[in-house]
Amino acid sequence: MTTSRRPVAGTPSLLRAINDRAAFDLLLANGPLSRTRIGTLTGLSKPTASQMLARLEDGGLVVPVGTSVGGPGPNAQLYQVNPAAGYVAGLDATPSTLRVAIADIVGTTLVEHEIATRGWTAAQTITNVAAEVSAATTRAGLAPDSLRRVVIGIGGALDPATGRLRYATHLPGWHSPRLVGELEDALGVPVSIENDVNLAAVAERIHGVARECEDFVLLWVGEGIGAAIMIGGRLHRGFTGGAGEVGYMPLPGAPIVRNVRRKNSGGFQELAGAPAVRVLARQHGIGGPTAARAVAKAVEKPENPAGEAFLAEFAGRLALGLATIVAVLDPQLLILAGDVPRAGGERLRALVEDALGELIFTRPEVRTSSLSGSPVLRGALERALAAARDDVFATY
Repeated sequence: MTTSRRPVAGTPSLLRAINDRAAFDLLLANGPLSRTRIGTLTGLSKPTASQMLARLEDGGLVVPVGTSVGGPGPNAQLYQVNPAAGYVAGLDATPSTLRVAIADIVGTTLVEHEIATRGWTAAQTITNVAAEVSAATTRAGLAPDSLRRVVIGIGGALDPATGRLRYATHLPGWHSPRLVGELEDALGVPVSIENDVNLAAVAERIHGVARECEDFVLLWVGEGIGAAIMIGGRLHRGFTGGAGEVGYMPLPGAPIVRNVRRKNSGGFQELAGAPAVRVLARQHGIGGPTAARAVAKAVEKPENPAGEAFLAEFAGRLALGLATIVAVLDPQLLILAGDVPRAGGERLRALVEDALGELIFTRPEVRTSSLSGSPVLRGALERALAAARDDVFATY
């Protein structure tokens, strides 16, 4: 009788796998490198580094890309990760739009576009999503079966026990009890659904103002309010996936909302969500079609006392909600993200930080997101890329 044996710690096959992945990650982080440089960075000998690169090249994970120039001695062959080793899609789904992006395994975005979804019926949603991903894949010049992973950012959270989307009554068509399975059937590729604010935090951790921070809270302020919690460099989702749904958080001075599941609102949302911001702005004589535009108008005229009073009161409302979060989590950093904080810029950030300092003992730094475009889409791509890179090594 024969039995298969799996590698155990210290076996040559496991060590080779560890070294190969280390070299792959170095090439992702640093771009083209020579055998000698990879050997130096990994601590491996030049012959071992050469064998490792040969394995990666045979597996289609790296490709030669010319030679080094300018150094002493003969020019050295350079290697980089093969962009064609895999492709992923990231999606950002809102009540009115669907953003789709396709990227190669290196992380280069090949295609990105936005589609209006207001005319979609609930019954059409999954079919239409699949059609848009397929169209984007074609526009990227790829075969229909090229994608390895799809990650969708959405304003809600999947309950890990039931697989149902929660906190998202504003998104018809996304509430099937087999949502992920139906999407995978339609797309023909593994699909993950992630809370949109969590994905914005992932983007901040990799590309934004939280690059050197492992403990932070990102507060997203737009039409709705939500938060993402990063602890030890890992997202905290909570038992039912609802960690960070702070729009439902009761706060002093906010209307008490009963039956929040039906009304899809809560204290913090009623105090500082976009509808409340528009009302507050009008009370101070500041108009604007959106909350972000009203905040921007106030910032544009710092000499206007009404504008300053509006910003100060709004900052105080944000600080009140943040103080509750900080008292529980004690994060190193708070990030203000979304259309409204972006419009408020440095002025709103400073007012929030000052107001927060009056409410709590700890004083975490407050920063405004610096990411352009859709942070949710960027975070979705990063999540998809991390999974796809694991996939290529699982079959390598």
